[in-house]
Amino acid sequence: MDVFVYVVVLNLAVQYVPLVISETFTLSLLTAVLLKVALEAVLLLKSKILSRFRAATTRPARWAAAALLWVVAAGSKIVVLGMVDLVFGDAVSLGNFVSVTLLVLALLLSRAAVRRLLYGSGAGD
Repeated sequence: MDVFVYVVVLNLAVQYVPLVISETFTLSLLTAVLLKVALEAVLLLKSKILSRFRAATTRPARWAAAALLWVVAAGSKIVVLGMVDLVFGDAVSLGNFVSVTLLVLALLLSRAAVRRLLYGSGAGD
């Protein structure tokens, strides 16, 4: 179900954000699958880092976990841009860092909203 939500959000971005380009619907569908895999990996990694942050007992350990969380949050957008470029070349472009960040936020918020609509208020993760 997430992939279909991602396809809708991605195609809306293609239509209304000039930096976001997908030459065909098939490419946008494949891009949505790639984004689903990448975002699930990032969310898993972030949850592990948050667990380390909460379990940290010293200030340096908390700072290290917070810094690692920031690196993953920022670096994941760069990785997504690179993956899309590597897999699809010039046929798909998600724009720049800012447009990818806004796209990822829109994807995650839309996914959460659809899950809440379909499965109730306790659904989401």
